[in-house]
Amino acid sequence: MRLSSFLVVVLFGLTACSTNAPDGITAVTSFEITRYAGKWYEIARLDHSFERDMTDVSANYRQQDDGSVEVINRGFDTKRNEWREAIGKAKFTGDTNRASLKVSFFGPFYGGYHVVALDQKDYRWALVAGPDRDYLWILARDRQLPPEIREQLLVRARELGFDTQKLIWVSHNRRDG
Repeated sequence: MRLSSFLVVVLFGLTACSTNAPDGITAVTSFEITRYAGKWYEIARLDHSFERDMTDVSANYRQQDDGSVEVINRGFDTKRNEWREAIGKAKFTGDTNRASLKVSFFGPFYGGYHVVALDQKDYRWALVAGPDRDYLWILARDRQLPPEIREQLLVRARELGFDTQKLIWVSHNRRDG
């Protein structure tokens, strides 16, 4: 699979950012990367050029022996009619029990990745913020969230100062990738 321009766009979208969490937002604690590892579906996101026109977006996280986390982002580009993926690396910004990481898809340039809400019982859903309130993702282990969980995450995102009216709800209808 070619990394193509998807990698370049992700690079400029995430790596130009700070690795700190937005002011007033704290990442969850009692975080376990071994439980967080695996496949997550992107349920919703704030719009950014590096994911524009993408459907069926997922991320796979795999802990590495050196303590870092391999990140594989994958999605279907509806304009190019092809699957695209980018492979990166995440590192904790401090204590590994706090879900605050920095992610790079190219060299030494990192962007913030902060899990700000998490199903800590079963690790079935997560609310992830970037370095400011322009970056937000709702992730889940399944292609859809139950309506009550979806509403709970929207309420939490609004409480944290995110404009949830601008969220893009990602479709997951393709079975060919």
